[in-house]
Amino acid sequence: MIEFVRGTIDFVSPQYVVIDNGGIGYQIYTPNPFIYKKEMQVTIYTYHHVREDVFALYGFQMREEKILFTKLLNVTGIGPKGALAILASGDPDAVVSAIENEDEAFLVKFPGVGKKTARQIILDLKGKLSDVAPAISTDLFTHEEHEKQAQSEASIDEALEALRVLGYADREIHKVLPHLKEEAALSTDQYVKIALKKLLK
Repeated sequence: MIEFVRGTIDFVSPQYVVIDNGGIGYQIYTPNPFIYKKEMQVTIYTYHHVREDVFALYGFQMREEKILFTKLLNVTGIGPKGALAILASGDPDAVVSAIENEDEAFLVKFPGVGKKTARQIILDLKGKLSDVAPAISTDLFTHEEHEKQAQSEASIDEALEALRVLGYADREIHKVLPHLKEEAALSTDQYVKIALKKLLK
């Protein structure tokens, strides 16, 4: 089992990042790849998913995110893509709170999560997230605030592609596009976060 990968970000795509570790490139699927920048030195905590002929690494900034991801995978109806979409909101505390408070309305806003699946998440995980909630903070990604840079249309396009990868339909994406264009030049990651907040309202 690979607990974590430490190295340099070599490539960033809407679905995954590639970390160069000792000359070996590890392809790691993450909730929001755009929180990483090329040449950034990182440590990503990984989960090795094996199913029939599928072998994939999923990675997270914190062990607690990884724990929440693995717990979600144990819920009937939730696969790796669905679990990543839930974590991509950038606010794990809100997810944990929704589960503990049985807030189905919040959970069904995520792609692929219907009422039945939301209820199953609550039934399976309520009261079992004490090892996740205390250590997760809503300011996980504050380092991006210090990396503000000029933003072009290409960044919005990347953000929209990331939303498609997470499972959002074009009709949903088009609803948030005007809000993104109203924002000042931001990083792709920030555009993704703004879009997700709008979609989850």
